[in-house]
Amino acid sequence: MCASAPKIITIAALISLLGGCTLTPSYHRPELPVPQQLPMGTHNPDSLRAYDEQPLITTRLGWSDYFQDPGLQILLGQALANNRDLRVSALNVEAYQAQYRIQRAALLPEITGSGNGTKQRTLTGDAHATKEVYQVSVGITSYELDLFGRVRNLKDQALQQYLAMAETLRSTQISLVAEVARAYYTWLADRQLLTITEDTLNIEEESFALIEQRQREGIATQLDLAQARTSLENARANLALYQRTVAQGLNALTLLVGSPLPPSLFRETTLLEEQSLVGHPPSPLSSEVLLQRPDIRAAEHSLKAAHANIGAARAAFFPTIALTAGAGSISAELSDLFDSTSGSWLFSPSISLPIFTAGRLRAELDVARLRKEISVAHYEKAIQSAFREAADALVASDTFQDQLTAQRANLAANREYHALAKARYQQGLDSFLTMLDAQRSLYSSRQRYVVLQLSQLLNQVNLYKALGGGWKKGNAPKVTADHSP
Repeated sequence: MCASAPKIITIAALISLLGGCTLTPSYHRPELPVPQQLPMGTHNPDSLRAYDEQPLITTRLGWSDYFQDPGLQILLGQALANNRDLRVSALNVEAYQAQYRIQRAALLPEITGSGNGTKQRTLTGDAHATKEVYQVSVGITSYELDLFGRVRNLKDQALQQYLAMAETLRSTQISLVAEVARAYYTWLADRQLLTITEDTLNIEEESFALIEQRQREGIATQLDLAQARTSLENARANLALYQRTVAQGLNALTLLVGSPLPPSLFRETTLLEEQSLVGHPPSPLSSEVLLQRPDIRAAEHSLKAAHANIGAARAAFFPTIALTAGAGSISAELSDLFDSTSGSWLFSPSISLPIFTAGRLRAELDVARLRKEISVAHYEKAIQSAFREAADALVASDTFQDQLTAQRANLAANREYHALAKARYQQGLDSFLTMLDAQRSLYSSRQRYVVLQLSQLLNQVNLYKALGGGWKKGNAPKVTADHSP
């Protein structure tokens, strides 16, 4: 007994050593297939120098810090709690987690207990005989010794798939926050456009009444009256358009939030210029900041899962050793089942070695390698798409400031033009056509200004999403959206 102990220890050590083997190729993160830095904005770069000296904190900025409108924060909280698409994503994560636990359980032997009894009457010679057999046992059935890492690689693959799904859930959360913010800002803009249209309709009604009176007095022509009616009906059509748009915007918000909208949302008259925006991110900004995006992290986890699958495919070329063992008690009498003399045991190791598979194993390995290359391409494409989204948002952040400045000047000029045209028409110095043109130009300018403010806010939402949930760098300066018309 003592002489065999060193052999047993040696065999156990060898099994333990082989159990640590892995045939998975070493993982190396692919190089970024984009420039090292995101494009720098063109708007007052010197003003960013002091800000750029602060270190970048790549952790994402919470949506409650990024979107500071109280009404929007309420909507975002409700959406994250009630949105059904997000709920489905969360349940998918739990399903992948359960699948990982199933695969991880294969690393340990499964111990089962069983018991059975048989009583059979048979014919023996010319007489009948009754035979009884009772048995209980506890044992291990077909436990695979993971000498070449096949089971561990399958477990790692399931783990990476679960982590990828968890990152997908986070990506879904960020996308939901962005969609709710877009819908909210669009609804605010539509309300302002509706207000502008209502103001314009009042002006058109007053103008039409004035022209109608002047036409009866012979001062204005029938043509002037027809032109005034055309402008009035156009304003009424636009009013119906924006009434419908505002109502549909509320429907979109309700769907995204997943629950009834708070009544306070309808009582408040929030304007676009009241929205606080996070300042320009640091310049220059390393492209590695994109690696915090959950969709890119999910793509990398999928790539790691493909690496693990290669290890499992390689291990399939080697022998598979399985153990079946058990111990229990067997007796012809139920009363003697647990006697010391009724013990039984079973030890049945088995080995399976692939000899001829007609190229199936080689093809499975080729498939695993090709899927890894496909995962690399998906990972690199995700980075390239993220780079483009972030670059577009960064460039737009600066150009919107210049565009808003020009549009604000255009709005002021149109207001002056309208005031002068109205006064000159009332004094009989200009035709009604000039005043009508001034009214239409002012209405269009007010609309463009609101639409431009909305575009600026939506670009900030795009930047929040493009950088994986915002950014944080020291004490980020705040800017305020430009004033409404």
